[in-house]
Amino acid sequence: MTSSELSPSERFAASRARTRTPQLQGFRERLGFALDGFQIAACEVVEAGRSVLVAAPTGAGKTLVAEFAIHLAMQHPRDKVFYTAPMKALSNQKYQELVAEYGASEVGLLTGDTNVNSRARIVVMTTEVLRNMLYAGSDLLTDLRWVVLDEVHFLGDRFRGAVWEEVIIHLPLDVRMVSLSATVSNAEEFGDWLQTVRGDTDVIVSEERPVPLQQHVLVGSKYLDLFDSTGKAATNRVNPELVRAASLSSRPGSRNGRPGSGSHGYKPKRDSRPQSSGPQNFGRMDRWKIVELLDGKNLLPAIFFVFSRVGCDQAVRQVLRSGIRLTTAADRDEIREIVDEHCRTLRDEDLAVLGYYEWVEGLERGVAAHHAGLLPAFKEVVEELFQKKLVKVVFATETLALGINMPARSVVLEKLEKYNGESRVPITPGEYTQLTGRAGRRGIDIEGHSVIQWAQGFDPQAVAALASRRTYPLNSSFRPTYNMAVNLIERFGRSRTREVLETSFAQFQADRAVVDLARKVRSQQQSLDGYAKSMECHLGDFGEYMTLRQDIAELEKQGASRSEVQSRKERDSRQEKITALRRQLRQHVCHNCPEREQHARWAERWYKLKKQTDQLSAQIRSRTGAVAKVFDRVTDVLVDLGYLVPRGAEPSAGSADRIADSSRLSRVAEVDVAAPGKTLRRIYGDRDLLVAECLRRGSWNSLDAPQLAAMAATLVYEPRRDEGMLGDRYLPPGEFRTALDRTRTIWAELNDLEQAHRLPGTLQPSPGIALAMYHWARGASLDTVLDDAELAAGDFVRWTKQTIDLLDQLSVVADPPVGPVARKALDAVRRGIVAYTAV
Repeated sequence: MTSSELSPSERFAASRARTRTPQLQGFRERLGFALDGFQIAACEVVEAGRSVLVAAPTGAGKTLVAEFAIHLAMQHPRDKVFYTAPMKALSNQKYQELVAEYGASEVGLLTGDTNVNSRARIVVMTTEVLRNMLYAGSDLLTDLRWVVLDEVHFLGDRFRGAVWEEVIIHLPLDVRMVSLSATVSNAEEFGDWLQTVRGDTDVIVSEERPVPLQQHVLVGSKYLDLFDSTGKAATNRVNPELVRAASLSSRPGSRNGRPGSGSHGYKPKRDSRPQSSGPQNFGRMDRWKIVELLDGKNLLPAIFFVFSRVGCDQAVRQVLRSGIRLTTAADRDEIREIVDEHCRTLRDEDLAVLGYYEWVEGLERGVAAHHAGLLPAFKEVVEELFQKKLVKVVFATETLALGINMPARSVVLEKLEKYNGESRVPITPGEYTQLTGRAGRRGIDIEGHSVIQWAQGFDPQAVAALASRRTYPLNSSFRPTYNMAVNLIERFGRSRTREVLETSFAQFQADRAVVDLARKVRSQQQSLDGYAKSMECHLGDFGEYMTLRQDIAELEKQGASRSEVQSRKERDSRQEKITALRRQLRQHVCHNCPEREQHARWAERWYKLKKQTDQLSAQIRSRTGAVAKVFDRVTDVLVDLGYLVPRGAEPSAGSADRIADSSRLSRVAEVDVAAPGKTLRRIYGDRDLLVAECLRRGSWNSLDAPQLAAMAATLVYEPRRDEGMLGDRYLPPGEFRTALDRTRTIWAELNDLEQAHRLPGTLQPSPGIALAMYHWARGASLDTVLDDAELAAGDFVRWTKQTIDLLDQLSVVADPPVGPVARKALDAVRRGIVAYTAV
């Protein structure tokens, strides 16, 4: 619509908007496409100089708000902006996009193992890097104007979520934040907390998918809509044909189990009954047939979510065996060109070990896998080829749903459950939303498609409910750590640190929960008063009489539950108590009340509700000041070990081996960071205190570079649950074994101390890949170390990069001989496929 076609009022409104938000108007004109309402609202907040939380579905265009904040910062000659992402892959991808927009001289990248142009005005980094900067007081923070927290809902991640809260709490208050989140059900609560700790913060929520999602179920070879699409039914009514299929499948002799057995529509169960041909073909289609089906319906490119790495690789092989080819000759030429560009640094002798030739064959036929076990270079190629529509089918684990820019026309869910490390569990509504959020490419597709494969126990109603719930709550996973404690105490002192930690989202949520619990306690107390009045007896104290009945019942219950293990003496003693109580019961004045049983019914209600109320009161006590209580315990441990000392006191020479009275610190108003604590300040990781204590006691002084690399790997590696303890023959030789024994001894001492202070402790160090890392640092070939580690190449690279990160810390904080040896170990480990970094 041209300006001449607008009404006078519309022209006035447009003119007013240009006056109020001139930067946004210029930004919109440069884009050349219309913005959605939530994008305009969020950008207006940013131009007004306020922080903003934007919660919107995957693919809705949240990052455009971040791009506008970067645009604003670049209008001023000194302003800087940091763009944080939860994963290195996302950081690399964002870095490339910003370099294309602003040029390499204006953009930097910091991801722990990569440092490119760190003094640029736009720096992309992982959230941990920014947290470390804040604690170190880095001069890179000078002139920082905006911080973008992409995927801020990672704050709920139980392993890494605390980092987001640390950043939010400790950023200078004059720095504005653009927080980008998936659609969470408590966005307003999170926004209230941001307002509390950061000041001016607006919350913009959108639940509209930019590309509508059509949801389907594949019943055998039959492709059915999940919801009724006749137009005659109410919204979100399940397709009657699916309901009939579920009913038929539950009959004796059908191929499927009873419907409704899974919490979210799917729970596999064994069924040894004869298979029925029935009116429906409920057998699952082969994957290659599904690919052909989608291709015939013009629904490629597609992502198949398979919740295991092995399953992804097997799926690719199955499809390739069928002879499918989804590419043209021109496509294959371009694919080979891109593969050569990304993989030219790989050594020829490593290609066969990495399965390179089979991988390339799949790419040239338009099929690939994507999971954490792949070499990073391979994953980057798959992502680029999929974005360019050269690869048409990707079999991926759910990690692909976490923000990487790989939208598809359709998404296939083979199952609605996954293994969580302990058991198979249904996927949550939030996970379902993240996975199906990949379907539908904005500006390309008019709609996206999700396809669920029918499985035993499939309940269409439950799946419809899962598909209709597009939100999930964001809950804090924040907890004080040793490194956090010494950094904050050094900066603020102990008392002020307790106050700072009370501002965490964890405590904010706990306090809100306390309000609700207290309200419930008050309500239940009124009911208790009513029950107490109803059980009043005119003859005497019925509560006293009821206590006798309760005591008798409890003793009888104990006797029944321990009948096989109790001695005769115990049984006789218990029976004597019961007999005595029964005598008191019969002699009590209320025993002869004609309304005794009526009073007793009210009393039973009173006792039951009183027990619930006491439990709620205990929850209130545990939640009030919960974060500060944990901080006090962490601080107690650090005082006992001499990392912190009472203000004005001298550190004790033997403090490292002393377990002091755990209540001692409660009498100390303030503490100071001692010399060992200053080392701990610069050690980041789950085993920060163990690393600091091993350095302090010289446990690794005798290690050479390969052995120290193996020790660092032992401290970062987290073994699979089914991986047992390794025998000595799987450990590096020489001094490593002695150093490992010393390290384990220190871990055991720390674990005992943590338990004494009611802290959960840390996992025992695991040397599962120590031998592989030792051989790698000594120059062994890739196939040798992968055999040693029994790991996929991608996993080995990932653990090695974490090893490099720890060695880098040791090279800075450790005194000789460990510091110089750590630098040698770094050079020895950072080679071959590990040295590959795409930026």
